[in-house]
Parts: sequence; structure tokens; C-alpha cells
Amino acid sequence: MIKVFKGWVDRYLSDPDAILLLVWIIAMLAVVLVLGHILMPVFLSVAIALLLQFWVNILQKHQISRSISFWIVYTIFATVFFGAIFFMLPLLWRQCVSLVTEMPVLLQNGKNAFTDFIHSKQDYISQQYLDSIGASLVAQSQDLGKRAVTLSLATIPGLITIAVYLVLVPLLVFFFLRDSLQIVSWIKRFVPKNRGMIGKVWVEMNQQMGNYIRGKIYEILIVFIFTYVVFLFFGLKYQVLLASIVALSVIIPYVGVVLVTIPVALVGYFQWGFGGGVTGEFALMMYSYMFVQFVDGNIIVPLLFSETMNLHPIAIIVAILFFGSVWGFWGVFFAIPLATLVKAVINAWPTDKDAHHRSHHQA
Repeated sequence: MIKVFKGWVDRYLSDPDAILLLVWIIAMLAVVLVLGHILMPVFLSVAIALLLQFWVNILQKHQISRSISFWIVYTIFATVFFGAIFFMLPLLWRQCVSLVTEMPVLLQNGKNAFTDFIHSKQDYISQQYLDSIGASLVAQSQDLGKRAVTLSLATIPGLITIAVYLVLVPLLVFFFLRDSLQIVSWIKRFVPKNRGMIGKVWVEMNQQMGNYIRGKIYEILIVFIFTYVVFLFFGLKYQVLLASIVALSVIIPYVGVVLVTIPVALVGYFQWGFGGGVTGEFALMMYSYMFVQFVDGNIIVPLLFSETMNLHPIAIIVAILFFGSVWGFWGVFFAIPLATLVKAVINAWPTDKDAHHRSHHQA
């Protein structure tokens, strides 16, 4: 057993670059695990700064100075950021309150539509069973109202955290973007000049992280616009709220589209029922909604992530489950970049063939 372990160590940990990379990974993992929730505004600000740095670089390529490029990009970011806060958030909040308030009415509409459907099948379902379903729906609606009040009180600390984020994030983004060159130079002081594997992993991750964040932001915006237009066209209630949920669901590949379809279908069913069958408003709205999901999965994602999503679906799902359990929403958002980091480390890690090549070269 000891001989096998020694052979494994000699094979994978004999390279000084591998030891240095392992130390960096352990140190960063310890910082993230211990201080991850506290430093999450910092991580989020770094991600946004990487996204904005891409546009700063583009402006600089068009012979615009870095200072002017920075102010142009940051002004646009701040305008969009605070515009979303003062316009979108109040609208979303009003629609959430309206949804909770109107839930008993929606459930009653759903019950009526279900009753009409059952009456057409009276030969197969008894009236007693129908009455029990109606009573269950009423009880669940009352319980939902109680839970909504409890949840609104329990989310007060979360609202305070969000308020802190709204102040810290734009401020941190300002300094990370303005002083990015100085920050990178400062970090390089703590890294050996002969970076080896760390340099390879950094170059790959810097490119992949930027590509992923930009692509994911673009995908969220595109899906939101398309979905909102569909809901608005059919007159579905809570268009902004549902479109926002659908857009954010793209953060969770494969699983998000399944989960978010449930509230969309329920709201549509409670509003229209099954009237008209496969050609009714509910069916046509769901067809259009599924078409948007099809376009997202088969056209938008391949175009935006052709160089980034080079991961097996099982690896993506495992990464989402693991990092989501550690950091919640932000763990899910950064699951794919972190999985890409793991892959980059594995690809750059030296093997026995690399060790043999180095020993032969030194000889």
C-alpha cells in the first residue's frame, strides 16, 4: 500500500509547479469556504469587472484612451444597474404581491376549469372525488397565504443583505475596473516569476470566465425579451415576474427549464383553463413558450458558448449540485466556470510522461 501511494506521489506530485499549484488551490479553497459568504460581493464585483473590461479593451482598440474608455463603460453600467433597481425591482415586487393576493382567485379559476373538464368525464370520475379536490384546493390556498406572510417576515434579513449588495457592488466594480492593471501587478508580486502551471491555468480561466459571464448575461437578456414578448402578446398575467424567472432559469442548465415551466403552466392554466383544447389560448401560449426554450437551447446557447461549454452534462450537473449547496444562488451561477477551472487544472497537471520528458531533457 505504501509503495502504491509513493508511486502515485512520484507520478503526480514530483513537479515543483504541481506542488505550487496545489498550495494555491488549497489556500484559495480555504478562503472561499471560510469567507465565501462574506466575500460574495467581492466575487460578484470581480465577475462584473471582467465583463466590463472586455468592452474597455474594445474601446481602447479604437484609439480611445483607457481613462475615457473606463468612464464610458462604467457610466453605461451604472445607468443600467440603477435603472434596473428603481424600475424593475419595484415592478417585480408589485407583481409578487399581486400574485400572492390573487392566488385564491387563481386557484378558484383553476378549480372551475378543472370542474368543467371533469364534468365532461363524469362517466369516469365521481362527484364526491371532485368535491374533495375542490376542498383541497381551498385549504392549500389558505395555507399559501399564511406561508406568504411568514416568508415576508423571514426575508427581512435577506432584504438588508440585498441593500448592502446594492451599495457595495457598484462601488467595488468602480475600483476593480479602474485599477485593474495595478491590482493584477500587485497579485503578480506573490506569484513566482516562473509561473509554469499556474500561468497556464490562469490564462485559460481568464478567457473562459470572461466568455462565460458575457455569454450568460447576453442569454439572460435575450431569453427575458423573447419570453416577455410572448407573455405580453397572449395577455398572461405577471409577465415581468414570469419572464424574469424564466430568464434566470438559464443559469441552471438542463434543470432550470424544467423547474420554471411549472409556474408558467400553472399561471396560464389558472387564467385560461383548458378552454379551446389544443388551439386554445393556454395551449398556444405554451407552444410559443416552448419554442423560445427550443431556440435558446439549440441556437442561442451554441452561438454564445461554443468555446466555453466544453463540459460533459454530468460534470455540469454535479458542479451545480456541489457549488449550489455550498454558496446557494451564486454557487449555481459560477458552477460552470468553477468546473472549467477544475478541468483546466486537470489538463495542466503533469503526468508521468511529462516527468519522464523533463528528466530526459535535463539529461
